[in-house]
Amino acid sequence: MQILIIGAGRIGRSVAEALVDEDNDITLVDTDSERIEEMQDRLDLRGIVGNATSPDVLRQAGADDADMIIAVTATDETNMAVCLLASRLFNIPTRIARVRNSELRKYPRVMAEEGFQITSSIWPEEALTESVLKLIEFPEALQIIEFAEGRAMLFSVRAVAGSPLVGRPAGDLALHLPKVPARIIAVFRRNRRLDLSEQTVIESGAEVISLASGRDVRRVISELRHPDKTTHRILVGGYTSLALQLAHRLNGPDSRRSYEINILVSDKQKIRKQAAQDLKNTLFIEGSIIDEEVLESAGIDRCDLFISPSRHAATHILGALLANKMGARRVIALTDSATFSNLMQGSQIDITVSTTQATISELLRHVRHGDVLAAYSLRRGVAEALEIVAHGNKKSSRVVGKKLSEITLPEGVSIAAIVREDPDTLEPEVFIASPNLTIESEDSVIVFVPNKRTIPQVEKLFAVDVGFF
Repeated sequence: MQILIIGAGRIGRSVAEALVDEDNDITLVDTDSERIEEMQDRLDLRGIVGNATSPDVLRQAGADDADMIIAVTATDETNMAVCLLASRLFNIPTRIARVRNSELRKYPRVMAEEGFQITSSIWPEEALTESVLKLIEFPEALQIIEFAEGRAMLFSVRAVAGSPLVGRPAGDLALHLPKVPARIIAVFRRNRRLDLSEQTVIESGAEVISLASGRDVRRVISELRHPDKTTHRILVGGYTSLALQLAHRLNGPDSRRSYEINILVSDKQKIRKQAAQDLKNTLFIEGSIIDEEVLESAGIDRCDLFISPSRHAATHILGALLANKMGARRVIALTDSATFSNLMQGSQIDITVSTTQATISELLRHVRHGDVLAAYSLRRGVAEALEIVAHGNKKSSRVVGKKLSEITLPEGVSIAAIVREDPDTLEPEVFIASPNLTIESEDSVIVFVPNKRTIPQVEKLFAVDVGFF
């Protein structure tokens, strides 16, 4: 697939890194020659220096032959204009724009074919907010994602000694919870994936990835670690769009409980501006994330959750470490640095969240071959979870009409569940994977892929032999 990525900023670089190793022909466009040169030196891609709102620059980048354009510059206007040019002048079939202004959601026609002709919009800040909200709702989880409108959830937790399943074989989950539709999908010990079987012992400290029905997630988590205290007091260590969105969402009209939120702000002017909005149960405090007196005055020792934003990564990692030292019960650090993420997660920092992975997850389903309803980046981009629709019949498909035990999957890949429409209610129904479960045509199949290098094999497995692509 020939893909143009417009913008070599934080998001653009991460997208290029995620896609360049997957047999895609990537061209990266940016006005900053140093960024382009650095990316060309590091990755197997082509770089073009120039303004992508120029048709000549787009043509030089290969727009005439491109299959997809992903506009992820820092400005909405540029991204939207690029998509319009890509459609009107070059007929690029897939046009994706990063949009930060959430107000535009109210005007879908502006984004659609009659407007800027964007085939898909991604909202990074909103995607990140949703990720953090899930971690607040399930404080024991390292990551949690939804399928079939929350009817099935895939989640990762770190096993803790003394929990019912810790020290026991993975197969005991079914014995402990015989009526709960759930299964363990993967176990990682010291960052290495184990060969999973019913006899695999769940050790303390292992990262366990499981899938369960939405209503049973907490019961499965309780098998691996003791339930955490409900989050009530939250301190956000910086004035960011994430902080404001969290305040609105957590204490908005749809919130099921009330939260006490403090936000550190370095600018008095911003404090006065926000005071006028009168956010419910939200206090803006002037001060720095690495100032002990400020953290103490903000009640860090009574804080259920401290969130460190990603701006100025090193400073905010230090702030997160300081918050842990001063008594914050749980610490989440948002970072774009894979080095920081791998180094700090599970130490003094409970969870590191990539600020770009949520965006990349939104892009993946457009890049994957086949009828992909959802794609999620897991374990900091190493693994993926896909929801793929199975098409065809026994003759044209390698999976339709077969029991799961009859399907040869790539190494490490596992089918976690099947989502099937109930013929009576027309509502999605989730079936947790078992050897005798048969895939039917039009089933949505949830697939866990521990190494994204095997993605092409998964795509081939679900491809219809005649006439699908």
